[in-house]
Amino acid sequence: MRKSLLTPITVTILVVFASEGYAQVADQPTQKKYQAKAPPTQPFGKEAFDSSKETTIRWLGMGGFLINSRGTTLMVDPLLKGFDMPVMIDFPIKTEDVPKLDAILVTHSDNDHYSIPTNRDLKAVTKSYHSTKYVDSLMKAEGFPSFGHDPNEKFKVGTLTIKMVPVDHAWQNAYPGAAKRTFLNEDCTGFMIETPDGTIWAQGDSRLMPEHLTILPVPDAILFDFSDSEWHFTFEGAVKIANAYPNTPLLLCHWGSVDAPDFAPFNGDPEKLKKAIINPERIHVLAPGQPYKLTKLRRSLR
Repeated sequence: MRKSLLTPITVTILVVFASEGYAQVADQPTQKKYQAKAPPTQPFGKEAFDSSKETTIRWLGMGGFLINSRGTTLMVDPLLKGFDMPVMIDFPIKTEDVPKLDAILVTHSDNDHYSIPTNRDLKAVTKSYHSTKYVDSLMKAEGFPSFGHDPNEKFKVGTLTIKMVPVDHAWQNAYPGAAKRTFLNEDCTGFMIETPDGTIWAQGDSRLMPEHLTILPVPDAILFDFSDSEWHFTFEGAVKIANAYPNTPLLLCHWGSVDAPDFAPFNGDPEKLKKAIINPERIHVLAPGQPYKLTKLRRSLR
């Protein structure tokens, strides 16, 4: 009888991740790679939506955040259920436990940012939805009370002023068959959120653009994506942004949540970032649900 010889191999396959949507060539090794993982979740409840005299930011995991600015409440890119890839975290609140939202802001249509199951559950307690005009068309088809905005347009949510920030994330056009339409960069956005206690830059997903390095006024906090992906800032680009605003706190997101060690958009490592930027003590490795109090930077630091 002939003896068979088995040797370990690595297979390269083309994977289309619905979460980011775009095709990714990923090595599938015989052993799992290291992933940085978010700290243990700190669950919260209705108290996080109460009125107060400050602005509090909570990371929801993934790319999502809850912002409560003196009683005006909004979520950015909430994903609290129904994701199509395995996650490594517990979400800090269930959709049915959210008591009220003045608005939901959605940066783009990838389903790790525009979670239809999450938003359907939140519809009954949400006054308005805001995004690009393309995403607004998807929201209106769901019956959400939504509004579409142009690049650089400003709009109000309660006492907050929000400005659309241009991004570069039309990844679908690079992969034939990935979408049935031609995407424009204006189909995606970031948000600059002006509160009484400071300004928050919600970056969304984007390749680095020159205007990302010269934002004024300097943001008082950045909801910071530092994944090393060609359709995001790349790690090098994220470091450039961090160093362009050397005193701005960085609230890390888009990392440590998804069990996909070969997929760069979900796999930033805070320890690597700390070694690469100016003033690394301003990095905030929040646990999902952990509160962060927003404060304005001193003028001398701007």
